[in-house]
Amino acid sequence: MKTIQEAAPAVRTGTITPVDLVEQCLAEMDRWEEHVHAWVFVDREFARAEALRLTDELKRGHHRGPLHGIPIGVKDIFDIADWPTAAGSKRWQHSIARNDADIVAHLRSAGVIFLGKTVTTQFASFDPPVTRNPWNLDHTPGGSSSGSAAAVATGMCFAALGSQTGGSITRPASYCGVAGFKPAYGVLSLDGIMPLAHSMDHPGPIARCVRDLTLLYQAMAAPESLGTVSFPTLPAEDHRGGALKPRLGRFLDHFHDKAAPEVRTAVDHACARLETHGALIQTAHLPARFADVIPRHRIVMAVEAAQFHEPRFRRHPDDYLPCIRQLVEEGLACPAPEYARCKEHQHLLREEMLRLMADDVIYVTPATTTPAPDRATTGDPAFNSPWSYVGLPTISIPTGEFVDGLPICLQLIGSVWNEDLLFQTAAWCEQALGAGGMMPALPR
Repeated sequence: MKTIQEAAPAVRTGTITPVDLVEQCLAEMDRWEEHVHAWVFVDREFARAEALRLTDELKRGHHRGPLHGIPIGVKDIFDIADWPTAAGSKRWQHSIARNDADIVAHLRSAGVIFLGKTVTTQFASFDPPVTRNPWNLDHTPGGSSSGSAAAVATGMCFAALGSQTGGSITRPASYCGVAGFKPAYGVLSLDGIMPLAHSMDHPGPIARCVRDLTLLYQAMAAPESLGTVSFPTLPAEDHRGGALKPRLGRFLDHFHDKAAPEVRTAVDHACARLETHGALIQTAHLPARFADVIPRHRIVMAVEAAQFHEPRFRRHPDDYLPCIRQLVEEGLACPAPEYARCKEHQHLLREEMLRLMADDVIYVTPATTTPAPDRATTGDPAFNSPWSYVGLPTISIPTGEFVDGLPICLQLIGSVWNEDLLFQTAAWCEQALGAGGMMPALPR
C-alpha cells in the first residue's frame, strides 16, 4: 500500500494492522535511506510500540479515524515531546522538546504514528541539505522540507510534515514527484515550530495524493472533525446531471517568463490534457504590484529571520551556514522604513490577489521554474514565494511529464475562503492527469 486512502479502510477492517504499516515503512528505510539521507533520526522502538498500542485499540473497538496507525515523518523544526529539535544546528542536536507542537499533538490524537524526524535545511533556510533527490541522486530534493519530500517519494513513510516560508513545501514535493499543500496563512498553529519569518511561515503536509493531503490537513487543524470528513469529491453535477467542469486560470506573465522552456512545454501538455478531460482554462494577468514581490519577500524574510536569530547569531556565529548567515545579516542591516514599505506592499498585494480570486477560478502555474537542479542549490522558489508572501493556499501535483528523468509538477492556487474548491479541483486534475503513485527506482 502506498497511500493513506488505500491503507485507512484496510486498517479499519483489520485487513492490515498498524504494525504491518510500520514494518512496511521500516523496510523501505532499509532499502532507501543509505541513498537519499532523508532522516535525522528514526525511533524504531517507539514506532513499533505505538503500532502495537494502536492495533490493540482497534481490537477493543476504538478507531480514531482514517489516520489511525498511519506512519509519518516530521520535519526537524517541529517539536515532538522527548525528541530533539535540532533544525540543522550542531549546537541544538541534543535540545530535547518538552511538549508537542500543536499540530503534532493534533495528529497524535488522530492516531498517527511518528517514525522520526526528517532532514531540514539549516534553520529552514537555503543552505543545501544532505538529502538527495530519489529520482537522481546528483540533484537536489529542494529545501527546506527536503527530507520530508524524499521520504514520502520513496515510501519510507505515508506522509510527512513540512513548512514553507518561501517555497519549502511546494518545491521539494515537486522535485521529488509527490503532492504538497501549503495552507492559507494563519489557519494552522505555529506553536512549537521554530520560526523563520513569522508573518510568512506556513506548516503543511506532503503526501502521495491530494486525498491524503486533505485528511492530514483536517487533522492538523481540527482532529475532532475527522470522523465526519470525506475525501474531496470530483466536481459536482450540473442541473442536467453532467459533471461541472473545473474552471482554471493561467497566469502567462511572471510564471511564463521565468519558466525554463522544457517546463513551459510540459505544463502546456498537462493543461491540454486537462482541457481534453473537460477543464475550462482561461488566461489572466497579474496585478502590476506583483512585479516587486520577489525582492520584497526577501526583505520581509530577512528582517523577520534576524528578529528571531539575532541574540543567538551574536553568540554563536559559527553555527550558521553561509546562506542563513547572509539572510540574517541582510535583515540586521535593513532600514526600518524599508521593512515597513514591504509590509505595506504585502498587505496591498494580498488584497489585490483576493479580489482576483473572488470568481471561483483556481489558478494553475508551473510548480517550479526548472526541473530539480544539481545538489549545489535548493532551487529557485520564485513560483512559490509569492503565495507565501500573500498567504494564499496552494496544492502541487505531478503532471506525469518528466525532463531528463526528473518530474514536473503543477501548482494550483485558490482563495483563502474557498479551500474546499481548491482541494476538489486538485483531486480532479490529479485524476485527469493520471500521474499519482509515481515511484522512483532504487539506485544501483
